[in-house]
Amino acid sequence: MLIGVGLGPGDPDLLTLKAVNVLKDSDKVYVPGKMAEELVKPYTDSEILDFPMLRDYDVLNEIWKKNADIIANEARNGTVVFGLIGDPNFFSTFTHLKRVMRKYYPDVETATVPGISSITSFASRTDSEIDSSFEVSDGSDKKSKIVLKAKHTQDIIRNLAEEGYDNFIFAERLFLDRERIIKGKENIPGKGNYFSILYAEKGGK
Repeated sequence: MLIGVGLGPGDPDLLTLKAVNVLKDSDKVYVPGKMAEELVKPYTDSEILDFPMLRDYDVLNEIWKKNADIIANEARNGTVVFGLIGDPNFFSTFTHLKRVMRKYYPDVETATVPGISSITSFASRTDSEIDSSFEVSDGSDKKSKIVLKAKHTQDIIRNLAEEGYDNFIFAERLFLDRERIIKGKENIPGKGNYFSILYAEKGGK
């Protein structure tokens, strides 16, 4: 199994308890650089895998495949962690690695442990109080949207479908008892609650 573990923004006190426990229980830990290596060091040894910031996708794909080859051999027989700064599902090196793993090694199960992201770190350090809708962008085209407190789910889905969104995931009470995760708009209930989230994606599966 391969687990992407978010190590937070760089402050060692901001690792989650779950991240620390997963690091301690892993058979092997890889990281993409020195900062992540330092955060992991109090709990376990790690090995740096090179993920250079390049625009040449032919070279990048070769590097991704090489790293996936290394990880796959160990992830089939034990628990391998890839620890990285921030959160593994937001603008993350792990997202690219997971895609390559699923393409070449679909037999390797993947999972993630969330970490404190740059978004929430920014709000904390700048004393920014975000209590209404906001947009996060890296300058690329907007392909996904998250709706919090998604109480009237089918109404929301209809409105988003008109904007071109075609793949939907409903989640409720995440990491709590009675957690629900439902994929596909035809399976999503008509109503959610305060702890409901609706994820919409363009060009989805």
